[in-house]
Amino acid sequence: MAELATIARPYAEALDQSVGGDQALALIPQLQALAAVAGNPDMLQLADNPKITANQVFDVVTGVAKTALDAKVANLLRTVVDNGRLAALPEIAAQFNALVKSRSGISDATIESAFPIDAAQLPQVVATLEKRFGRKLNASVVVDPELIGGIRVVVGDEVLDTSVRARLEKMKLALVA
Repeated sequence: MAELATIARPYAEALDQSVGGDQALALIPQLQALAAVAGNPDMLQLADNPKITANQVFDVVTGVAKTALDAKVANLLRTVVDNGRLAALPEIAAQFNALVKSRSGISDATIESAFPIDAAQLPQVVATLEKRFGRKLNASVVVDPELIGGIRVVVGDEVLDTSVRARLEKMKLALVA
């Protein structure tokens, strides 16, 4: 996957530089729709078919995505298809999303909890985590009973694990050592 990330980075940065501010946030849903289409194995097989032209691939992708595209997103898609990089489009969308959100000071956070978090408690948990990580968080909650208790939070490459499972693993390592 590192190869796709390397291929995707210049495309994501170019799109980020060509748009500014609030307009970049509006492009994220368009890119995500295109990425969902481009991530389909059948679509990738179609794009790799030598009998299919780049214009035909572009038309199929935009037709399946069923979303109105900004001119800059359409230009990006055309460039990606022309260069035979349709497989990198999901990674381009992810990197563009990360660039836009980092510039705006927002990060995606996945909160794994052993039990469902009450809707009334979630804002308090998110506020505490925002203080801990020092930035605004766009949180999503996943229930993982294997944690036994507590929560595990993933923000980018940072992990905060206060679960019972993690504590038991630490005790196990301490006892074995």
